[in-house]
This record gives sequence, C-alpha cells and structure tokens, in this order.
Amino acid sequence: MTGRLPDKLQEKLSLRLRYYEDIGIREFFRNRIAPAGLEPPLEQAVSQTVVSMTSLTYESAKTMNEPPAQLRPLTAIPKIGESTLQTIREDIGDCIRCKLHKGRTKIVFGDGHPHAKLLFIGEGPGRDEDLQGLPFVGRAGKLLTQMIEAMGLRRSDVYICNVVKCRPPENRAPEKDEVEACSPFLFRQIDLVAPQVIVCLGSIAAQTILETTRGISQFRGQWLEFRGRKLMATYHPAYLLRNPAAKSEVWKDLQKVMAELGLEVKKKSAQTPA
Repeated sequence: MTGRLPDKLQEKLSLRLRYYEDIGIREFFRNRIAPAGLEPPLEQAVSQTVVSMTSLTYESAKTMNEPPAQLRPLTAIPKIGESTLQTIREDIGDCIRCKLHKGRTKIVFGDGHPHAKLLFIGEGPGRDEDLQGLPFVGRAGKLLTQMIEAMGLRRSDVYICNVVKCRPPENRAPEKDEVEACSPFLFRQIDLVAPQVIVCLGSIAAQTILETTRGISQFRGQWLEFRGRKLMATYHPAYLLRNPAAKSEVWKDLQKVMAELGLEVKKKSAQTPA
C-alpha cells in the first residue's frame, strides 16, 4: 500500500506529535516489539522510524529496520489515539515539575464537558480552588458561572481550566518556568476537548496561548486564532470584581462568542451579572 496514512490515523499521529513539539521534541526514534505471536500495530510500526509532521507515509512505515531481539516491549508507552482527559491527568501525576508543587494542596486540572464547544482558560488556581481541586470556585468563579448562565449555558456545558494547575504563592502571577512546565498539558487539553471557541480570561492566559507579551487591552474583544480555532481574550473575573465598570466590556466580548456559537443574544442584556 502506498500514499499517505488514512486521515483518521494521520490526525491521531498529528495530535501526538504536536504534544512532543510542545515539550521541545522535534524528532524521535522508538523501537518497540510486539508481544510474541502478535503482529505489531501500525501505530507501533510507524513509531519505529524517525517521524516528523511532514513525512508520515506508508513507505516510511514499511522500510524500517527489524527491532533488536534483545529489547523488551515498552508497554508503558500509550498507543497513539488513546489519550483522554483522564490519561492527561494521569500523565501529570503527583507533579513536581516546577516549584509550585511545594505549596499546593490539590492539583486543579479542569472541569466541565469533555467535548465542549466553548472552553475558558484562566491564569491559575486561587485559595478556594487549591482546597477543592476545581477551577473557578471562589468569588471570581461565582462571577464566571453567572457570566456563563447569562450566555444561556450551564457550567456543565463548557470546559474550564487554567494555564498552571497549582496555586502560585499569595496568588501571584505564574512565572515563566512554571508556565513552560505546565502549558504542554494545557495544549493537550485544548486539542482533546477540541472546542469551537476558546475564551482566555486575563492577560496570563492570553499571552500564554498567543505567545505574546502584548497587554490584553491591545487585543481584547478581537477575534484571534489558535490552532485553527477561534479565540477571544477578555478580562479575568477577578479583575471585574475590582473594576465593576469593565463588566459591560466583557459582556460585549461574550456576546460575540454567543453569536459565533449560534446562541441567542438578548438585546435587553446590557452587561454581565453583578
């Protein structure tokens, strides 16, 4: 058989390779041996050659060397395409990848519909989130829930997560090394949920996703793109608690999101809930 891999397998391979790119691995070589008596799966066969995002063909899968007989099967490596939110959480484990683990109570992974059309990304857990292990459950979280309900949705209809999974001390902004350690898991969450629209809440989330140092006020309310998905950046609910006058601006942003998702935009609604 010649030509490119089937579209479904190509997509699975692309997701896996994108994750490797996110963590700094551009090319890799794997030798895997199937259990005795079983033919190696195509996923394993493909991974025995040097794979890149631009050279995934059956020819490359068929022209590999036979694996050395003395090697043992690497059964701990998950098969391509088997990733779920649960497996991503398991990959995080009892994380000690950055210094934030020293002061955390619970890892705050994410919450909501696993295939939501709308995904919210915040900065990081606060005190209440750290205690409960859920994102946006404090005062800012209650305001976010009200905002979601004002859009005609329930919290269970959307997916909510943060750039970092552990609470920064005194709720300070996450530092560069902390973001770099955690963001690959965030990118995997985004790819797996595959939302129609992403809403970044606050500058840290927007700057991480868009890889920019520009202030959020320079692009807030504008349609942007991340990996082929529409992205809207707006102010964080915690900012709205300190600056209630900005609620009307956020509501305008959310109305654009509602229109994109095909939700009814109620004309009488002038701002987000207090």
